[in-house]
Amino acid sequence: MSQFPDALCLNVSPSLQVFDRPLLKVLSRHLTVGQWEYSQTQDEPMSIEIALELLHDYLTQGDRPIHLLGHGTGGLLGLLYARRHPETVRSLTLLSVGVDAAADWQSYYYNQLQCLPYSRSAILTRTVHEIFGCQSPTIVQQIRRRFDRALSQSLSLHTLYQQGRLFPGGVPVPLLVCGSQNDVIIEPNLLQGWQPWFKDGDRLWQSPEGGYFFHYFYPQQVGEQITQFWDERVAGQLKRSRLTLLNRVASNTRRLIS
Repeated sequence: MSQFPDALCLNVSPSLQVFDRPLLKVLSRHLTVGQWEYSQTQDEPMSIEIALELLHDYLTQGDRPIHLLGHGTGGLLGLLYARRHPETVRSLTLLSVGVDAAADWQSYYYNQLQCLPYSRSAILTRTVHEIFGCQSPTIVQQIRRRFDRALSQSLSLHTLYQQGRLFPGGVPVPLLVCGSQNDVIIEPNLLQGWQPWFKDGDRLWQSPEGGYFFHYFYPQQVGEQITQFWDERVAGQLKRSRLTLLNRVASNTRRLIS
């Protein structure tokens, strides 16, 4: 299937997809990058299992494993999928996903809403300020509207009444975890918490700045880290394949000599 992409970006929040676009533009210069979208409606049950099944239906149409990447809950979906179907995943890149993979901006927002004596609108505005820093009132209003839509249209493990959690763990495919050192949502300790779960070849990279949406503010730097990781994985796989072939040739030679 020549039209099947080399890499696939997972998005489960259509109103926030705009923050992925600069990075995807950078990555598309290197490989063919597709976008997989999942939109949650208010009439549907909130079920990550449905999203996993739909994603698997799509990926099984391809003729080879591909690179998966995702930000926030999109990354969480990729993590759960790669654990369940590693044979279809070439590598996994997580953006702003901590070792507690369920933690995201929505869990942060709901915690603030429960703890602070402010209205929903005020908490949402406060969340935008804390994530994006000092912005003009017009920009804050535009982002707040996107976040407001995301609360009703995005796949999430969290609601006002219940916060989802996942047991920490690794993944059987090559893993790159990226985040920001000044992120108030996925703090550096949540990124460093991945280290005990890393395999040989897995990597952690942190941007000095950029916050939760660091890949939007620094797409070139993030893109370079991801493409370098992809190239290293391809080179490593070719090296292992050549070693396997050489071992087989050497084994057959020994049998002929004996």
